[in-house]
Amino acid sequence: MKRFLDISLVLLAAPVLFLPVLFVAISVRLTSGRAVLYWSDRVGRNNVIFKMPKFRSMRVGTPVVATHLLDDAGSYVTPIGSFLRKTSLDELPQLWSILVGNMSFVGPRPALVNQHDLIAMRTELNVHTLVPGLTGWAQVNGRDDLSNLQKVKHDVAYLRRRSIHFDLYILWLTFYRVLRLNGVSH
Repeated sequence: MKRFLDISLVLLAAPVLFLPVLFVAISVRLTSGRAVLYWSDRVGRNNVIFKMPKFRSMRVGTPVVATHLLDDAGSYVTPIGSFLRKTSLDELPQLWSILVGNMSFVGPRPALVNQHDLIAMRTELNVHTLVPGLTGWAQVNGRDDLSNLQKVKHDVAYLRRRSIHFDLYILWLTFYRVLRLNGVSH
């Protein structure tokens, strides 16, 4: 049922998001002079690595670490990168990952392959068995403001409470929090 909901939501969102995606893609191309998409190696369900697309918001050559670990994250941001990150528009290409089954709309955010502590904690607590999400319980409860331990606690809570009703609630909270620009590192 969850997979059916994911595919249905992508197909419903695609026509609505076509123009915003096109506008963002053109804006990224004009301001970065590079590839519009950044394909990041991420850890998926059962710790399988997959390529996750995002609109480029960081300059080419930025170290591949979580943004909050960069010494001067602002120096790596493209001219429109801060706006894309604040509004989460950089995440729109992940609809592709949802469509092909590497991600879901709701689940733990996919870890970077070098986030070994986060991956280990999730594996120990069986969170790794979940399909990662575009948004999740940790994202609506702090997003980038949370430590890895706090994120995993929220991921475990999601693992225990997951249901279609809970997913819809998380999607609603995500929409609300994104509009308010809560908890975003830029």
